[in-house]
Amino acid sequence: MRKNVIMRDDFTSEDTWRIFRIMSEFVEGFEILSKVGKAASIFGSSRSKPNNKYYKLAEEIAYYLAKEGFAVITGGGPGIMEAGNKGAKRARGHSIGLNIQIPMEQKPNKYIDTLLDFHYFFVRKVMFVKYAKAFVIMPGGYGTLDEFFEAINLIQTKRIQRFPVVLFGREYWEGMVKWLKEKVLKNSNISPYDLDIFKIADTPKEVVQVINRFYEKA
Repeated sequence: MRKNVIMRDDFTSEDTWRIFRIMSEFVEGFEILSKVGKAASIFGSSRSKPNNKYYKLAEEIAYYLAKEGFAVITGGGPGIMEAGNKGAKRARGHSIGLNIQIPMEQKPNKYIDTLLDFHYFFVRKVMFVKYAKAFVIMPGGYGTLDEFFEAINLIQTKRIQRFPVVLFGREYWEGMVKWLKEKVLKNSNISPYDLDIFKIADTPKEVVQVINRFYEKA
C-alpha cells in the first residue's frame, strides 16, 4: 500500500503546509515594516523605461516625499517601481521594495535599502496598505489598477482608515475618471462621496501638497 508522503518539493502544493509559509511572510513583513515610520507607496508600470516621462516624474515624486520624511515603498521591480526607489535613494530617504515571485521573475532593482520577498500577492498587498500613509498611483496596467481599486474600496467600505490616494497624470487617468462619473455614478453604483476618496495631481510637488494637506486637516 502506497503511503502519502509529503516531499520537500510539494511544500507549496499542500494546503495545510501552505499556511505556515503564509504566516512566515506575514510575520517577517510585520516585524520589518512596523519599524519604518510614516511611508508612502508608489505604484505604476513595470514596463516604463528610464527615458519615459512618467519614470522621471515618479523619481521626482519619490525624491520630494523622502525630503518630507516619508519612507518610499514600491513593488521592488523595474519601471516606475525602480524610479520610486531611485528617487528616495537620491534624497537619502528610506527606500523599500516589496518584491513578488512571479513566473517572469521580477528582479529587485538596485536602489532598495530594505527588501522583502513575497510569494503571495495578497500578503504583499496587506503590507502596502497597512504601512503606507499615502498611495501614489502612476500610469500603469492591471496590477496598478488592482492596487488603486482595492485601496479605494477598502476606504469606501471603512475597512481601513481613510488616507490620501493620488492619481498622477490627468491625461492618463481622465478617461477612467470620466467613465466613473458618467457610467458608474450615473447608474448609482457609487455615491458622489466615493469620487472624493482619490485626488488627481499633475506635478510632483502637487502630489506632496495633496498628501500634506490631508494630514494638516486630520
